[in-house]
Amino acid sequence: MALSYPFTTLPVSLPCLMGVLNVTPDSFSDGGLFFAGEAAVAHALEMAREGASIVDVGGESTRPGAERLPLDDELQRVVPVIEAVAGPVRAAGGLVSVDTYKAEVARRALGAGAAMVNDISALRLDAELAGVVAESGCALCLMHMQGEPRTMQENPHYESVVDEVRAFLEERLAFAVQAGVKEEQVVLDPGIGFGKSVEHNLLLIRHLHRLVELGRPVLLGASRKRFLGAVLGGAAPMERVVGTAATTVIGLLEGAAIFRVHDVRPNAEALAVARSVLEAGEPHRA
Repeated sequence: MALSYPFTTLPVSLPCLMGVLNVTPDSFSDGGLFFAGEAAVAHALEMAREGASIVDVGGESTRPGAERLPLDDELQRVVPVIEAVAGPVRAAGGLVSVDTYKAEVARRALGAGAAMVNDISALRLDAELAGVVAESGCALCLMHMQGEPRTMQENPHYESVVDEVRAFLEERLAFAVQAGVKEEQVVLDPGIGFGKSVEHNLLLIRHLHRLVELGRPVLLGASRKRFLGAVLGGAAPMERVVGTAATTVIGLLEGAAIFRVHDVRPNAEALAVARSVLEAGEPHRA
């Protein structure tokens, strides 16, 4: 089974890993661990060495119940880190992404060396963000979210979660293109854990191929999330590493192209083995 993905402006080979770098004091799984500048930089470079092609830097927690962060605070958290790590990550063959929905944060982050914007709002929370992305030509991830982080886990409801998430992402892709973003810049993300129940998350992962059919690379961000804890009998976030690796393998089988993870090494190993099995016997294997 030869793996193939849509053309993208991302300067990395797919499939690949996106390592999570939360420069926040209150992330759901590693809040405060990499909040200080030196620790953040060291962790970013460690993830790149372990196999992350993308390092995703975020300064605002989007855990369930989180409040919005003032612009200046987010800028102070993310821009210095991106300035410090963008060069070394690029030299290692990777790129830095900024996890934000704010146009000014994206603009400053891109100026500091980021090459991708990861927007949980899919261009709905800041009217200027599409223009920033279009002008820069950077990659853009559009994610589905029902509600907002503060309220999204208060009884999320869908008639058909796969159909509704697919329709949403199709509409936001069309919106981005109409706003001047080229289709080849866009990656799509079903937003695992963002306004979804355990069953919703499982169904979306089981049917990721329905999103792949939209013709853009699909990003899967299931790492350490609450639904894994539920499946694993109440496992704490740090105890969900193997469960996360399982979603990476299943996601690859379903056609996902990018895997956003906290624990890079075990997911890199799971991805390498899964790829080797799928590509066994294929000519001209990469």
